[in-house]
Amino acid sequence: MKGVTHMHSSCSRAHSQRGLATVEFAICAPILFLLLFATAEIGRVLFQYNTLVKAVRDGARYAAAAQTNSSRVVNITPAMRTATVNLVMTGNTAGTGAPVLAGMEANRVILSNNGNGFISVAATYVYQPMLGATLPTFGFGDDIDLSMTMSAAVVMR
Repeated sequence: MKGVTHMHSSCSRAHSQRGLATVEFAICAPILFLLLFATAEIGRVLFQYNTLVKAVRDGARYAAAAQTNSSRVVNITPAMRTATVNLVMTGNTAGTGAPVLAGMEANRVILSNNGNGFISVAATYVYQPMLGATLPTFGFGDDIDLSMTMSAAVVMR
């Protein structure tokens, strides 16, 4: 008799826990998905920043190599300026093909003479997150703007 009572007790315990895993998942899933998307977004930010820095570095190297002379006088011609901006924007001096970063604008690339033989190339890029430009706060204040401006600058002789 005692064994039957024990069996009935464990059966009702299992019945009372039915669906508990679903409730636990429903509680934990938003936090897990937030961490997953945040990790992906941070990786994307780092990738795009690295692409911007590399493009600016390539543009500065091109401009410095085009101005090699022993007098340390830099003369930035319109043709060199255009070729440098094209190189930063598309990865080639002709300016053909897609931009290295989607949404990058040519007017945000600046080539300047720093004097004494130094040339600087700087660029800014407005990063747009993959899930939307704002994070809703569900009535607990203003929405959070997730877009950010990345900038990179390189000086070469």
